[in-house]
Amino acid sequence: MTAVVAETDTTPAVETAAPDSLARWHIRAAAFVVDVVPSVAVVATMILGWLAVPVGSAWWSLCIAVMATVILLTLINRTVWPANRGWSLGRALMGITVVRRDGTSAGVGRLLLRDLAHLLDTIAVFVGWLWPLWDSHRRTFADMLLRTEVRRVEADQRPAIARRLTAIVVATAAVLCAAGAALSFTVVFLHERATDQTRTAIQTQGPKIVAEMLTYDPKTLKDDFARARSLTTDKYRDQLAKQQEVVQKGQPVVNEYWVTNSAVKSATPDTAEMLLFLQGHRGGENQQRFITATVRVAFVKGPDSRWLVDDLTVVTKPKPAQGQK
Repeated sequence: MTAVVAETDTTPAVETAAPDSLARWHIRAAAFVVDVVPSVAVVATMILGWLAVPVGSAWWSLCIAVMATVILLTLINRTVWPANRGWSLGRALMGITVVRRDGTSAGVGRLLLRDLAHLLDTIAVFVGWLWPLWDSHRRTFADMLLRTEVRRVEADQRPAIARRLTAIVVATAAVLCAAGAALSFTVVFLHERATDQTRTAIQTQGPKIVAEMLTYDPKTLKDDFARARSLTTDKYRDQLAKQQEVVQKGQPVVNEYWVTNSAVKSATPDTAEMLLFLQGHRGGENQQRFITATVRVAFVKGPDSRWLVDDLTVVTKPKPAQGQK
């Protein structure tokens, strides 16, 4: 007797998604917009705020904290939640899910790599993003590389709170964007206003400060030099003191300057640079001679909000006025 044994196919069957169960391109695009665009908008706004505020300030740190938090929440929404719950916020709203080709969960690592692989879709002049329009399995390049598919989810399997969560996320993103924009505008406005105030103050005070610092009389030399040093910062005071010492060791004569013209070259809320054209006279009544000079002066706002000379550079050395020898 011969026994006939039927051969059994032991090749594992792979579940293949029916074309109707695959998510359409426009639905996938809408889900991606919900997942990513609010985050991108907030991060972009915070970057502008971060660039506008002073480095190291509380607002600067807050912008970094908000950006880091938003990026972290976006990664959780795109990778952790789909692996554990089967959906991200945008996919839940649009009724789709990302799975392996056999229909099992994609997992956190695969989903993270899939999002990174979307760079290939972008580098290829965005062709990868459009590939689902003519691919039979409606896959992007990232889907092909990671062996994933995007499938539709029946209405009764979708999270009931998807719409509410989406509304909350979009509203929160809008508030953060508005706050970031307001912060940037306020900081820039205040900076420009403070800079304008600096220009006005230096245009008025700068010539007086420089003329007073350079003017002295042998009869009141000690007091004049002390007053001149009080108009400078610690940085420039030592340099000025050495120049005064040279004058004291010589034969000091009357030295008087006044400003005939000036211009503010640059300004910030706490610093300024000014170019000054000076005229004056040097010597006593019998040996008096008129002189001119051009100097570039750097000003710094002191702790008591007084403007002080931080540096003085002679552009044109003192010389006799035109017509004199």
